[in-house]
Amino acid sequence: MSFNIALSGVNAAQKDLDTTANNIANVNTVGFKESRAEFGDVYAASLLAGGKTKVGDGVLTQEVAQQFSQGSLQFTQNALDLAITGNGFFATTPEPASRDFSFTRAGMFKLDSNNFVVNSNGDNLMGFPVNSDGTSSSVALSTTVPVRIPDSSGSPQQTTEVSPKFNLPAGDDPVEPDLFDPADPLTYNAATSITIYDSLGDSHVMTYYFMKDVNNTNEWVGVTYIDDEPINSMGGDELAPVAPPATGANVVGETSGNAVAGFRLLFSSGGDFIDMQSADGTSLSTGNIVSEALGNPPLINGSDATQTITTNFVLDSGNATPDEITQFASPFEVTSLEQDGLPVGRLTGIDIGPDGLVRATYSNGTSEPITRVALVRFANDQGLTQQSNTQWQESILSGEALAGEATTGTFGDINSSALEQANVNLTSELIDMIIAQRNFQANSRALEVNNQLNQTVLNIR
Repeated sequence: MSFNIALSGVNAAQKDLDTTANNIANVNTVGFKESRAEFGDVYAASLLAGGKTKVGDGVLTQEVAQQFSQGSLQFTQNALDLAITGNGFFATTPEPASRDFSFTRAGMFKLDSNNFVVNSNGDNLMGFPVNSDGTSSSVALSTTVPVRIPDSSGSPQQTTEVSPKFNLPAGDDPVEPDLFDPADPLTYNAATSITIYDSLGDSHVMTYYFMKDVNNTNEWVGVTYIDDEPINSMGGDELAPVAPPATGANVVGETSGNAVAGFRLLFSSGGDFIDMQSADGTSLSTGNIVSEALGNPPLINGSDATQTITTNFVLDSGNATPDEITQFASPFEVTSLEQDGLPVGRLTGIDIGPDGLVRATYSNGTSEPITRVALVRFANDQGLTQQSNTQWQESILSGEALAGEATTGTFGDINSSALEQANVNLTSELIDMIIAQRNFQANSRALEVNNQLNQTVLNIR
């Protein structure tokens, strides 16, 4: 019996030494969780045996239990390197259409030839589908999809509004609006241009020309051109005033069917912007906008010919505001000129937030959500079935896999450009190795003593 007791001790010490050696071997394995050999004594007693004199039957390895404590973070330059701080696992599948899930804390991900995000084994990282505002459309594990980085360009956005802010020089000499010629700077007082975009993302130059009206004090006539072509052209190139409307203010518009439509800006004697009028004489003091239908010309590239651009002069009929245009005795100065269009954009980067939202950024300044990296947790992490390559699978002991978003509930955060290192404390493991070696030697000595005693008995004559 004593042989068996000592032998169980040798086996236990060997198991402890194996576990320690495995921990040390994986000290640099990303996402690795150290294990601990757990032992229990063996004690067998029969109904009629004397309990006070019973000796134990040795030791038994009960479990090699993994310890899911947090590992430290190692920061990298790869945005697809992901680390979880807190509870949760990444979900992966061997094929994009597979539902055979494995779970890991190792976040060394990269792109494959089809732009899917995969790990070193080629397993696909799974994520939740998202809506256009970045919210998850579903957080069920069964609805997860492989994370894929798009290789398409960012969609263009046609210009719908231009917002200018400028000062028109009150001291300039007035000119005759009906003599306006964009090729002759002497026929207008000031001009400014801005790049706009059509529905295909093609760029065009939109130019505003301003003329201080010789016939009306503190009034300016404005005309708009795109790519050197007048907007709202009626077929000619003359600009002439029409008869004053009921309001008593002159407007720029059609006289003989061949005029270029413009708009009129009215200022107070103090230089404040007080009103504007469209080409047909309608006061725009409430809407304070001038709309220009691009039409044909200048859009001849197949883009949306119904595109309309609104110039918003931000008129407040009650009070002068810092955002309004002015007519002061200072040079022509444009302090702000903005438009809301965008050209075609190329993919410039990927951003992954703490909540797992994967967002693509494009060169035109836009960004769009792609997916959200899914996290999975279990009621009993130590019940997971361990696999190679730092992966686990669901088991009866672990409980059912529960998916969710990072930073919500008991799920941890996702850190981009970081990796979770093994949670192995090398100093502790080296000490454990010394202890396991001591225990092995002690139990080996017990075997040797028992063998000597047996030899002594056998040598009795």
